[in-house]
Amino acid sequence: MSIEITFGPRVRKSPFFDRTIAAGVSQFTIYNHMYLPTGFGDPAAEYQRLLQGVAMWDVAAERQVEICGPDAERLVRYLTPRDLGQISVGKGRYVPLCDHQGNIINDPVLLPLASDHFWLSIADSDVLLWVRAIAAERGYDVRVCEPDVSPLAIQGPRAEDVVADLFGAWVRDLKYFWFEQTELEGIPVVVARSGWSKQGGFEIYLRDGSHGDALWDLVVAAGEAYDIGVGAPNFIERIESGLLSLGSDNLPDSDPFEVGLGKLVSLDREDDFVGKAALIRRAADGPQRQLVGVVFDGPPVKPNQHPWPAWVKGQMVGAVRVVCHSPRRGNIGLALLATGHASIGSVIDFEGEGQIFKGEIVEMPLVRPGTPLGQDAGQRVMAPFMAAEMEIAESLPTLL
Repeated sequence: MSIEITFGPRVRKSPFFDRTIAAGVSQFTIYNHMYLPTGFGDPAAEYQRLLQGVAMWDVAAERQVEICGPDAERLVRYLTPRDLGQISVGKGRYVPLCDHQGNIINDPVLLPLASDHFWLSIADSDVLLWVRAIAAERGYDVRVCEPDVSPLAIQGPRAEDVVADLFGAWVRDLKYFWFEQTELEGIPVVVARSGWSKQGGFEIYLRDGSHGDALWDLVVAAGEAYDIGVGAPNFIERIESGLLSLGSDNLPDSDPFEVGLGKLVSLDREDDFVGKAALIRRAADGPQRQLVGVVFDGPPVKPNQHPWPAWVKGQMVGAVRVVCHSPRRGNIGLALLATGHASIGSVIDFEGEGQIFKGEIVEMPLVRPGTPLGQDAGQRVMAPFMAAEMEIAESLPTLL
């Protein structure tokens, strides 16, 4: 029985949607109520391109929550437990957002465009509605909306060369999360050194969706000299790098301390912020769970569709949330485990796809940035992953 994704007007499409179809996209997921490409039919090439060359990703589903007005900065500071200190235009920050119970609900990048104008570049959740509600309840003089802004990511070790050819050598001076507002052949954009990989790269925030095709074509043309190719946020590389994926790696009641973001929580701030009292209590009690990296035995695994339950000596201790087979380290995953069983070197058993595995807790990132990909390793060890991806792709409807 085949399973199809139905395309229709209810779920929004990216300004780059038509270009991704023409480029051979084979898989989508739904992210922030939009279609987000997740593969183009050749996982091995996409992974290798990200590690050794340059890839372009349609990440328009990474939506922006825009906060403007006299109280914009007050609201931004109230939304996050991170102490933002001196906010400077053009210098972005990674900021966890928590609800009043201290549960983490998003981990956006904050982009200050002006002293009274901010974007939250969000992960997958309805943060726009939450920000609007808090602003209204506290009586802040702000306007909260979703602007016509759609990021296009350029990632990999040659990404900087491509972006420098497009915009000029000044992009090489941007530090991580720093950005500039500019234009490209009359197309309004924001250029930021950022992106959901540890291979280096940039995101070009398109500020007018009617120019989606034009911007895509300009990036393709500039990237030809560097053998640029299409791709998507890479499942394997993000697990190797230990990049947090909210909703996949955590539970609804997880707090920042569980998922490695405790250093971004400033409990000694004199001012108030959402969830402050709850986070103070949770910090005093200590986290009940920890997100950790795990390596494990057995034949190469496919990416999992459900968390795999984990135990120690017959006692359930949590779950391995995501797994994959890494060309650079073998079978790896991220596990959310009871704190007493989450220390480096601890051994757990877990079950997935009818098999029992034994794993060891190891330091993150699971693969250090710069670790080379061995010759032919991508094709050889990614065969199981490719088979799983093609099995999914074959069940999708024909799009052209």
